[in-house]
Parts: sequence; structure tokens; C-alpha cells
Amino acid sequence: MSYNADIQKVPRHFLSSDFIVTDWNSLEPYFKNLLDRTIDSYSDLELWLKDMSELEAVVSEDACWRQIKMTCDTENKSLEEAFVFFVTNLQPHIQLYGDKLNRKLVECPFTSQLDQHKYFTYLRSVKKNIELFREENIPIQAELSVLQQQYGVISGKMTIEVNGQEYTLQQAAKLLENPDRSLRETVYRKVNDRRIQDKEALNALFTQLIEKRNQVAKNAGFDNYRDYKFKELGRFDYTKEDCYQFHEAVKQHVLPLVNSIYSGKKEQLGLEPLKPWDLEAQPAGIKPLTPFKTGNELLQKSISCFQEVRPFFADCLRKMDEMKRFDLDSRKGKAPGGYNCPLAETGAPFIFMNAAGQMSDVTTMVHEGGHAVHSFLAHPLELSSFKEYPMEIAEVASMAMELFSMDSWNVFFNNEEDLRRAKEHQLERVITIFPWIATIDKFQHWVYENPNHTEAERATRWMEILNEFSSNVIDFSGLDNYRTHSWQRQLHLFEVPLYYIEYGIAQLGAIGLWMQFRKNKEAALDNYMRALSLGGTRTLPDLYRAAGLEFNFSPQRIKVLMEFVQEEMEAIKR
Repeated sequence: MSYNADIQKVPRHFLSSDFIVTDWNSLEPYFKNLLDRTIDSYSDLELWLKDMSELEAVVSEDACWRQIKMTCDTENKSLEEAFVFFVTNLQPHIQLYGDKLNRKLVECPFTSQLDQHKYFTYLRSVKKNIELFREENIPIQAELSVLQQQYGVISGKMTIEVNGQEYTLQQAAKLLENPDRSLRETVYRKVNDRRIQDKEALNALFTQLIEKRNQVAKNAGFDNYRDYKFKELGRFDYTKEDCYQFHEAVKQHVLPLVNSIYSGKKEQLGLEPLKPWDLEAQPAGIKPLTPFKTGNELLQKSISCFQEVRPFFADCLRKMDEMKRFDLDSRKGKAPGGYNCPLAETGAPFIFMNAAGQMSDVTTMVHEGGHAVHSFLAHPLELSSFKEYPMEIAEVASMAMELFSMDSWNVFFNNEEDLRRAKEHQLERVITIFPWIATIDKFQHWVYENPNHTEAERATRWMEILNEFSSNVIDFSGLDNYRTHSWQRQLHLFEVPLYYIEYGIAQLGAIGLWMQFRKNKEAALDNYMRALSLGGTRTLPDLYRAAGLEFNFSPQRIKVLMEFVQEEMEAIKR
């Protein structure tokens, strides 16, 4: 199958070509047209679906741009107001019409004639949305959309001063690679002290979010928000019990490897004890990796790297660059984190991140680049809803790209030893991220099963879970004040609740694809692209099968994959 990165904007047939979203009065006639239209034949239904898809794409892209602009500059009040206007003045009306249109589709006599193979996941999702919809939840969900963005506003203001220079917390992380241990400790403490300044504000924000999320779940007839969110996220293929099993498997099969990695780090550095500010340091005389200096250099090198893996991947990044779809450098006033935001109408997504010249930024860039490739591959699908794929496959797209691209990271380094160190750093990260994924996921289960907990109970339970998955090689003594609130650095808890286990499931899928890649590069890349080009038109197990994978995150499978990563790490060290 041939793929083309010269992405085309979805042509408009239903909305006027110059229409832009401004207010509800100009937008409503399109929704009303769809709701009132008579569907007298199968071809009428097909046209109706295409028109609805076009409207969804225009509205979705407008909402995305409002969010992108706001995260790029959290200090610009007008950008925040434009976003708030959408979620409070447009979204509630759209949700009401959305439910009516869903019901119209399900009740239409011609819907049964749709290709059940092609439309199965879409119709399943429509029925699920009808089941979950409650009109009384609309204002609460609007409030939640506004509240969730406050995390970025609070975090975007966080900076520290080191040796007379101001750094964002992302930029300061680079200093934790410095060979001067006392500087590392100073930076670690300053970063955490700065976070603690806002601990009350973030605790209060999280409490508000939990309360409103719990109300949404209760209104929809669920015992708790966790159960509601499982349904909303479309987790049809695994249960909360599978998540618990995953937590235990991480303790059993991953934590010993993590301890081994940190024991090696401790020996390499000659330190006793190993403290949290030592984890990114290098032994005396070895300089930290500096793969790039500016965001533009990171982009150009990433394009060269992708070109080596498969030219189509590089073409995707080039097209995005041409369309100005990147904001990569860290700066004050920018929201934390990184993301790839698909844009449903114009097709080429937007990549946002906080690059500060670190090796981890290269990983973030190729990770988000994998998401971008997914956006390109799914864009030709005929309905907007077909492009809404499950997160458990979306993260395979990004995490597999991290592993596929490793052999081509030579573009970031001028010598073999630095490349070897970069690969080792990446594989260590593949393993060491699992305990944190399990920690965040287990914490979220507890939070939403016990929504009326106090802040003190939250802190106590967090520490219990954190200690359960912490390496016994690292000495955390005297740091409980920082650790008690360390959950606050995870933006997913605030902005995308219950979303985190996906990283663990997908990391396993990505390792499975990398095993294929090691045996036959071209076949693995073909499988990867085939699966991603299906968008959300297949079930999760079917999407994994299309990639040559089994949807399986059992303890035994985790054990096999961890052993493979361990072997690859040993090979790199030799």
C-alpha cells in the first residue's frame, strides 16, 4: 500500500468554505440541518454521515487551536478566554445536539445496512455515548474543562533561579546531569521547593476535580468515576482486575530490573548512598549528552533520523514544518509537558513540547513524531469518527517510534560512545517508567474509589503506593516532604483522568514491534503502518493483530518482554 505525506485538507461540501466558528447562532443551523433532515434511503444516510463528519472536523479543529494557543502562552488572558468561551458557550449546545444526532443514527432504519465490519467500532462508540449521556452533566463537564486547564496556568509560572539565571523547571532538569553533585542537590531541592509553593493550590484544584468527576459518574448511574471513565474511554477489552494484575506484574518482573539498573548507576558513580538527584548524572570526566541546542536543531535532526528509518516518516515532519505545526522550546509562561494534537480538518497535527537540550527531549520528539505519523496515516479515512483510535494503540505508535529510531540517533551525536550511551539511556527509561506507570494508575483507582478522602488521607495513601513501587537502591531519607506531593507533577491526574495505564500496555506492544524490527526491519515497519492506517475502525485486539502483536499484558508476557529488553541492554554495553 502506498502512503503520501502531502496531506490534504478535508474538502467542504456541507459548510461554506469561509465559515469559521465564532458563536452558537452561526453554528447551530448546521446542527439543526442534520437533526431535521429526512433520511429516506441508504445513500441519504451516507451523505448525512459525511456531512456530520465534516461538521465534527471543523468544530474539533477550532477547539484544538484554542487549546494549543493557550498552552503555548498561559499568561495571555485573551487566549484563555477564547478557550473558556468554547467550553462554556459552545460545547454545552454541541453536546445536546450530539446526543440527539447519536439517537437519530441508531434509530435510522438504514443504519443496519452499514458495513458492520467497517462501522462496528463507530456504532459501538455511539451506543456507549448514548448510555453515558446525561443532560445534567453538561454544565459540570464545561466546568471541568475550564478547571483542568488551571493546572497548566499554575505550572507554567514555575521557575527557579540558579547562579543568577532563571530557568523553567524543564530547563532546570538539564542541570541534574551536571557532574557537580552539590549543584545537582541544590537544583533538585529548588525545583521541589518551587513545586511545594503551589501544593495547596494544586491540592485544592484536584479536590474540586475529584468532586465534580464523582458527580458526573453518580448522575450517569455509576458507583464511582473510575467505572464511569472506563466506559467513557471505551475500555471494552480489559478490566480493572487486569490493571491490578499489571501492578503486581510490575513489582514481580520489572522492579528487580530497575533495582539492577540503579545498582549499576551507583557503582558507576562510586556513590554511597545513591540519592534521587544522582539518577541522571555521569561519572567524573564524562560530559552529559548534548544532542541539540535549539528547538529548530532538534526538529531538523529528527527529520534526518526519520528519513533513515523510513522516508515517509520524515516527510510527515517536513509537511508539519511547512505548515508551522511545532512549538518545541521551553520558556516561561508555557504549559508543561508535551503532546501531539491531531487536527481533524487540515490533517497535519501540532507538536508541542518543552525542549531544553536533553537526551529525554530527543525521546519526547520521536515519541510525539510517532503520534504525528499516526495522525497522517489515519487522516485519509472517510469519517472523522474513524480517526478516533484507542489510546492503547496511539501510544504504541509513539513508543515503537522511540525504539525504531534508536539506531538512527547518530544524527544527534558525533561519536559512537555517545550514541551507545543514548541507547542505554533509552532502554533504561523503557524499564524504569513501568513502576511510575503502576504508581500513578494504582493511585487513581484509589482516588476515585474513595472520592470523599481528605488531603491528609490522600498524602498517606500516595506515599504507601509510591513506596510500594520505589527502588530500594535509592536513598529517599529526609525527602518525604517532597515525595508526599510528588503526584502533583503528573499532569494526567489533572487534565486527562484515568489515562496512564495506556503507556504501560502500549510500551509492551512497542517492545513487541521492536522484537519484530530486530528480525526484519521492513516487515515490522509495514505492520506498524498497516495497523495505524486503520485508525479506530477495528477493535483494540484487531489493531494489535494488524501490527503482528497479541493484545496481552499478562505477567508472563511482561516477563518475556522484559527479558528481551534486558538482553538488548547487555548487547549495547558489550
